[in-house]
Amino acid sequence: MVWDFPLTVATAPLFSFVISFVSVLWLISTRSNWLLDQPNRRSLHAKPVPRSGGLGVLSGIIITWLLYGVTLPAALWIGIVLLMTISFVDDIRGASVSSRLFVQLAAAAIFVIGILQDYHYEWWLMLCIVLMIVWMSNLYNFMDGSDGLAGGMTVIGFGFYGWFALLQGNYHFALINLVVATAALAFLLHNFYPARIFLGDVGSVPLGFLAAALGVIGWADGLWSGWFPFLVFSPFIADATVTLIKRMLRGEKIWLAHREHYYQHLVQSGWGHRNTALLGYGLMLGAGGSAVWAGQQDATTQLWVMMVWGGIYFALMIIADCNQKVFSNHG
Repeated sequence: MVWDFPLTVATAPLFSFVISFVSVLWLISTRSNWLLDQPNRRSLHAKPVPRSGGLGVLSGIIITWLLYGVTLPAALWIGIVLLMTISFVDDIRGASVSSRLFVQLAAAAIFVIGILQDYHYEWWLMLCIVLMIVWMSNLYNFMDGSDGLAGGMTVIGFGFYGWFALLQGNYHFALINLVVATAALAFLLHNFYPARIFLGDVGSVPLGFLAAALGVIGWADGLWSGWFPFLVFSPFIADATVTLIKRMLRGEKIWLAHREHYYQHLVQSGWGHRNTALLGYGLMLGAGGSAVWAGQQDATTQLWVMMVWGGIYFALMIIADCNQKVFSNHG
């Protein structure tokens, strides 16, 4: 059923919130010993926590999309299903790195070919987009290691996607994104410190895929420029990408779990989960808000905004690296 979109932009996100909240609460109340994330030396939590929250979030999103008759490309649905399946298997009994990567590449390739084949882009650009989607899917998972962080990024990031779509008068695309944001908000009420449940791979990987995929759709449809999704999700992208590069330069096995992300250093150095999440929210709101503003300005202004944020992240990382050295020496 398809209703009047200005009305559904208000009601669909509320419905998604309720479904997600109830689903996550049910998982906590009746499935608390299922899919437990056991703490280890690379974890930031000290006791077992369920990692099935992503099932509740995605239930709210998918049920709402279907009920409200949201039109989505088949290639997007295929990608979501493939990633949910392999990630759920990984949460239950573990899946090899090669099998996860293969499915992620397949999901990204199917999406890119299905969405962009009629635009006649160069093959190298489409390959770059495939790799970008795979990286976004994984970095979202990497950044889901501190209470409230990934949930907050989902609320804020997709919220700004939806807001910008509203400003452009695209109610349908706004609804799609706001449904994701409110489902994540319901989860965040259970995930903010002290977290009672985590997203798990089944939640974080598909959400990362959606962040990239919906960003590509908005770009291909001319809703926003290519830089817009990068700036909106830049707090996650900057941390995960720089951390990956540093680990590669040190010759470390980048596919192994670790505690080298900047947000992990903040938690370990005494900031704790709550303050680290709040700092992250501040960066997310600043980056997303400036992206929405710059998206309505000329190209020169947009470039300056991107450069300013690059400088902000560079400065913050230098400060964090210096503080980490001091903390390590005293520890």
